[in-house]
Amino acid sequence: MTGIAPTPAWTLWPAPAKLNLFLRITGRRDDGYHLLQTVFRILEWGDTVRLRVRDDGRIRRHGVSVPGVEEADDLTVRASKLLQSAANCTQGADIIIDKRIPAGGGFGGGSSDAASVLVGLDALWGTGLGTDRLAELGLKLGADVPVFVRGENAWAEGVGERLSPVELPPAWYVLADPGVHAPTATLFKAPELTRDAPAATISDFVSGGPLGNAFEPVLRAREPAVEAVFAALSRIGSPRLTGSGSGCFVEFATREAAEAALAALPTGLRAWVAEGAHASPLHRALADWTKQATPAP
Repeated sequence: MTGIAPTPAWTLWPAPAKLNLFLRITGRRDDGYHLLQTVFRILEWGDTVRLRVRDDGRIRRHGVSVPGVEEADDLTVRASKLLQSAANCTQGADIIIDKRIPAGGGFGGGSSDAASVLVGLDALWGTGLGTDRLAELGLKLGADVPVFVRGENAWAEGVGERLSPVELPPAWYVLADPGVHAPTATLFKAPELTRDAPAATISDFVSGGPLGNAFEPVLRAREPAVEAVFAALSRIGSPRLTGSGSGCFVEFATREAAEAALAALPTGLRAWVAEGAHASPLHRALADWTKQATPAP
């Protein structure tokens, strides 16, 4: 990327969380992957990725973003090396993740961290691969990574990689974490999981019909903590599950309504309020960085 000024030591890149406003499994491909339908909603809340360019080509993770995950297996490290290889880049990076998104909650933390590394390092290294190529690389890391790379609320099909941007109204959410790390691979194998739901349409979603989440009845039956959170959230609205994780949410039209609902929940419940984003905080940060890093003519 020509015309870019030298990079400061550390740069900060938002890694926003997401919600799945519904999730259906409509079939399975010959390779065993399930066919999904969902709507991704990007949030104005999430992790922060700190990146610093190295000139020795090494990729170093500082701290532990997910306990028990070795550095070589960390999605952010894998994303960095994947970008290095695809762009034939000789630069390296130091990585720190300020974690807020709970692991295993279905809020997309690991995928979002990886996407922010791809987008951030593409800018910092000057590799200039662009959104489409970065989304292709992201799909090699996980089905949810491309939506974070593109940074738009989206209707998704296939394994989650076929994305169509959608306009969503302003909304605020009460989010809750039951503290259960839901194992996605195990849930996909659950015999009680509905894998042949009829395909929905965007019109079905817009009309507000109850499209549901295929994993909700499975997790509620298997995990008492999830069922307990659903019972608590039912006092303030209609709770839903996000993704294949244990995280739950209730939607509100205004911040005031969401905060009032949060205040009415039992003490001890890990819950908080987050705003739905119109566009990703990551892409706003990229625009700001590009503007600041590009010298005036």
